[in-house]
This record gives sequence, structure tokens and C-alpha cells, in this order.
Amino acid sequence: MEKLFKLKQNGTTVRTELVAGLTTFMTMAYIIALNPNLLTGFAVGTPLWNAVFVATCLASFIGTACLAFAANKPFAMAPGMGLNSFFASVAASMAGIAGVSYLEGFQAALVIILVEGIIFLLLSLLNIREKIVHAIPLGIRIGVAPAIGLMLMNIGLGSNAGVYNADGNPFYVMKDFFGALTAGSIKEQLGDAWPTMVLTVATMFIGLFVIIALAHRKVKGSVLIGMLVASAINWAGQAIFLKTDPFANLKGASWVPPMKDMVENTFFKFNFGVLADIGWITVITIIITFCIIDMFDTIGTLVGTATRAGMIDDKGDMPQMKQALISDAVGTVVGSATGTSTVTTFIESAAGVEEGGRTGLTALTTAVLFLLALFLSPIAAIIPPAATSAALIYVGILMLAGLSKIDFSDMTQTVPVALMLLTMPVSGSIGHGIGLGLISYTVIMLFTGKGKKVPVLTYVLSVIFLVKFFLAVKI
Repeated sequence: MEKLFKLKQNGTTVRTELVAGLTTFMTMAYIIALNPNLLTGFAVGTPLWNAVFVATCLASFIGTACLAFAANKPFAMAPGMGLNSFFASVAASMAGIAGVSYLEGFQAALVIILVEGIIFLLLSLLNIREKIVHAIPLGIRIGVAPAIGLMLMNIGLGSNAGVYNADGNPFYVMKDFFGALTAGSIKEQLGDAWPTMVLTVATMFIGLFVIIALAHRKVKGSVLIGMLVASAINWAGQAIFLKTDPFANLKGASWVPPMKDMVENTFFKFNFGVLADIGWITVITIIITFCIIDMFDTIGTLVGTATRAGMIDDKGDMPQMKQALISDAVGTVVGSATGTSTVTTFIESAAGVEEGGRTGLTALTTAVLFLLALFLSPIAAIIPPAATSAALIYVGILMLAGLSKIDFSDMTQTVPVALMLLTMPVSGSIGHGIGLGLISYTVIMLFTGKGKKVPVLTYVLSVIFLVKFFLAVKI
């Protein structure tokens, strides 16, 4: 392990890396079930759902393992949120246009993901993606980490911890519970879901304060321990107050991976015929959209998390960036071949970094757990979302520290960073946040007479995002 991952050189140990890898996995294990839910319209148990479930685990395992060995970085990969929802809408639209089943539209959309992955692989091998990273101004690169921190907090307090009332209406901790005029008004709206919401809020904040207390005492594994304490509280609350069995899902759960469904429905099942029916101009537009979003989401996550881990040099660059980007491309190609949407680096990797993860051993641990999830997914399913929210909020708070490096007297830094701080958590897109930051930086530099100092590639990227934001293409 020492020779392979250079543990001493990176100031870490095998135990620290294993705990960090487990922490990362626990914070992103939700993707195992959520990804097939989103890609199949919550058709749980159907052959396509089973196929996407297997593909999610396999693509996450291979992509993350590749990054572990090629780049020796503590980051994890899985099918990206946002990109999977876009994939589902594209698959449904193509199926409707061509007059075929959703499965056939799905198989056609996999061709787009395959092409995207191949394009990224070529761009990475030719160092073009790395040059794009260098074209992002240093101030924006520094501001990515705090913006991602706010995004993590927003996920933790928002979409990751919601409850549903008897009518199936969703309610969220920040927007609905803390946003209500009075406790009585939200209690009336929630109805029978009120006790569940109270338990969710209690779980989240007890877990957060446990993590903070342990971290203050420099206890190793504080994030993981806090998540486990929060989980135990939630399980007890479900049994005592809600009169439900928190482990009910384990009864009768299937522990055998549905490999047959993947082989029959998505494994190398590329449908080129449907693409011809909808028109190649539309197909090319969709491919470009996927490429832009994924490229800057990945770059933002790598730069932001690496900055927090102290893996950035004086120029704001991350060593082995090329290898990390190649691994990302490999994960996407594998995902398309097995049956899932674009694979990208997850911002939840920051949780493992906060546990001390500094090498590829952290990533390898997470990768192996994704592989084991094929057999142990019922266990991952019993971890309450509110427990993982505690970790996301804590890590998000820590990532805000990067704001201290921003020169707020310099508008070329302040304005782009401020826009990113707002855009990323609200839009849910790291790439769009960076895009808005690049556009504002370029415009300010031009208006202040410093346009000649802006690299040509930065101008190109700004124009690409302007086109992306304002050129309406209908599918």
C-alpha cells in the first residue's frame, strides 16, 4: 500500500484512508437507488431499473478505481446528479419523436453518452481539458470550493432531507420547516408527516453537533461516527415515536445482483437507428450540452475538493489533473456500455477528504464498496438521508474557509465568486456557476481596459457559455 499510494509522503495511514473511503461512500450511497429511480421514472423492480442499478454500481466502481490507481487522488465517481435527469428527459423525448418505446429511446441516449465519453477521453489525452482548467482565472478557481460548500449545505438542508405527507407532497427542512411562518402552520400542512419531519430535523442537527464536537477534539473518523450516531437516533425514533420498523427493508430483500437484466437490456445495447430518426443536428446539440455540463462540473469538483485538501500548488493547479480527467472519461464510457448516464466526480468526495483521505486508497475503498453494493444494497438503503445531511452540512461549512483567500477589493475576483456562491446552490450546477463566473470576469476585464490580459481560451469559454445559456434548442 505504501509503494502503491505513497501514504507517508501524503501524511496519511491505511486506517485513515479506509475510514475516509467508507465516509465518502456513505455520503453518496444514495445514488445507488436514486439513479435508477430517475432514469426509469421510479419503475422500481422492472428489468430496466435492475439494469441501471447494476450499471450504476459497476460504472462507479470502475471509474473510481481507475482514478485511484491513475491519479492517486481521494475522489469518487458515480453517475452525476442533474445529468441523469437530463438524460432521462432526452431518452423520453427521443422515444416520443421516433415513436418507439422508452427502452429504445434509453438505448439511443446511451450512444450519446458513449460519444461524450470518447470525446472527453481524446481531449484528456491531448491535454486540451487540462488547458481549459488553466484558462479559468485563479480567483474563480479559488472561489469554486466555497461555492461548492454552499451547494453541499443546500443539498443537506434541502433536497437530501425531505419528507412526504399523506397526499404525496414533498416538504423540505430549510424551505418548509424553517421557512414556515409558525410551527403550527407547517404542522397543519404536513399532517401525519409532522413527526417524521421533527425526527428528520433532530437527526440532522444532532449528527452535525456530534461531528463538530468530535472534530474539535481531533477524533479520527468524526464525520463517520457522527453519521452513525445520527443513524442510530433516527432508527430509535422510528421505532419509539413513529411505531415503524427501520429495518423493514431488510426483510425479504434480494441480495443477488440482477446481472441478467443488465445484459438483456443495456449491456452494449446501443440503438443508432433512433438517432437517425430524430436528426443529427439535434443529436450533436445534445452531445455538446452534455459535454459542457459534465466538463465544468468535473473540473469544478476536482479543483474545489483538491483545494480543500491542500493538493493545489502555488499556481492553483492540481497535480495529476490529466490522469483524473482521463479516469472521468473512462467512467463515462463504461457507464454508457453498461447502461447509465454520464459518470462524473462527486462533490461528496469532500466528506472523505475531511476525514483525512489524501490518496487513491480512499478512492479504492469507495470503489470496492460500490462493487459490494451489488450484493449489500439493502444495508446502504437503511442509512437515513438526514444522517448523511449532517455530514454534507459540516463539510460545506468547512469549505467556506476558502473565501479568506479571495481579494474582495478586486472586482474581477469578487463579482465572479459572488455569482458562483449564488448560482451553484440555487441552480444545482457547478458547471453553470463556473460559466457565469467566467462571463462576468471577461466582461469586467474588458470594461476596465484589461481585456488584453485575458487569455484567448478564456474568451472562447465565455462565448461557449453565452451560447449555452441563450441559444434555445428544442428537442
